[in-house]
Amino acid sequence: MSTKPAVLIIKKKSNHGSHHGGAWKVAYADFVTALMALFIVLWLMNTSKPIQDAVGGYFRDPSGTGGKVGTAMAGSGENFELSKDNMQELKKALEESIKKVPNFEKLKDHIDMALTGEGLRIELLESSTGIFFDSGSPKLNADSASVLIKLAEELGELPNEICIEGHTDSKPFARGTEYGNWELSTERAHAARRLMEQSGLRANQVIQVRGFADHRLRRPDAPFDPSNRRISLIVRYQTKPDDRANKTS
Repeated sequence: MSTKPAVLIIKKKSNHGSHHGGAWKVAYADFVTALMALFIVLWLMNTSKPIQDAVGGYFRDPSGTGGKVGTAMAGSGENFELSKDNMQELKKALEESIKKVPNFEKLKDHIDMALTGEGLRIELLESSTGIFFDSGSPKLNADSASVLIKLAEELGELPNEICIEGHTDSKPFARGTEYGNWELSTERAHAARRLMEQSGLRANQVIQVRGFADHRLRRPDAPFDPSNRRISLIVRYQTKPDDRANKTS
C-alpha cells in the first residue's frame, strides 16, 4: 500500500498591511484639521472687535444661557449683549473704529466716551469755531456726519437701546425771536437721530430724543464754554436675564 507524501503549505505573514494600515489617513486628517484651525485664526485676527467678542462669547457659553457676548440672541444685529460687565469692550472697540473717520486728528479732542450709570455716553463736543454745527444752526456739517455715520454702523449691530441728547451753552438768542436754546438743542438731537437711522441704526433702536438747552452744562463753572454745546449718545446697558428675574421677584 502506497502512501502519498504529506504536502506542507507554508503561508508567510506579511506585516506590510499592519505596519501601514490606515494610519496615514489619521495623520492626514490631523494635518487638514490643523490647517483649517490656522485659517480660522488668521480670519479672526482680521475681523472686527465685535465679531471677535461674539466668537469668544460662544466658546465661553455655547448654550447661550449666561447672557454673555455672542450667545444671548441669534441673528444679525442681535449677537452682542452689552451689560455693565462688558461695556468697556464696546468703548475700546468704538475708540478704535472712530480713528478711521476723516479728519480724526482734528476731531479726537472733541469726542469723549465715558461709562456712566446709564450706559456708555459718547459726546461730540463743540469748539469755538463750530466743529460739528454752525453757530445757532441744527444743520450737521461734514465732520459731525462722518462721526455719526461710523457710530451708527457699529451701534446698529447691537441690541442695546440708544438715547440722543442735545445741549447748548448759556448764550441767549437775540430778543424778539421765538427760537431759543430749547429748540436748538432738540433739533440738533433730532438731526443726529435722522442721520444715524439712515446710516445703520435699527428701527426703534433710538428710544429717546432729549433737548436740555443749557440745563445740563458740561462745565457749570463756565456756562459759555463751547464744550457745553454738544450731542450726547447714550448706549444703554442691557439687562441680564438673572437681573430681570431679581427685579421681578
